[in-house]
Amino acid sequence: MNATTPPLRTPVRNFAQQLSSTRRGARLARLLTYEQLRTWEVSPTVTERAEQIVAELAANAVLHGRVQGRDFRLALTLDHPSAGVLRIAVTDARGNQLPSASTDFETPPYAETGRGLLLITALADRWDTEPYPPGGKTVWAELTLGRREPGSVSE
Repeated sequence: MNATTPPLRTPVRNFAQQLSSTRRGARLARLLTYEQLRTWEVSPTVTERAEQIVAELAANAVLHGRVQGRDFRLALTLDHPSAGVLRIAVTDARGNQLPSASTDFETPPYAETGRGLLLITALADRWDTEPYPPGGKTVWAELTLGRREPGSVSE
């Protein structure tokens, strides 16, 4: 009898952290993302994109989703380290202010804010929002790890 053992699939990796709804909390979210993805041995190009996405989502949670005395939550999920998907999710306490998934933004050229979701659209393979009952929302973005980077040469 010849029995072959099916290859073991790498387990899903998760990281989650509650952070204060402050500028310091947003900065810490970015730094924690870098360290966690380095620990998981995610490629530097994906890590850089993820850091920027976390920076924007955390800043939005602090600026637009803040409720006095409530934290925001950062969650990272890596479903298959070699060729899977990295999901970034930031949950805040204000569910009544949902960002628009539209990419048709009208930001004045000299404005200092208003381009965060354009960056998310450019950096993530997909993103969206979902309600987080009873009164919050989660904004998530996904990065495909095996995706070719713009400008890369195929082998």
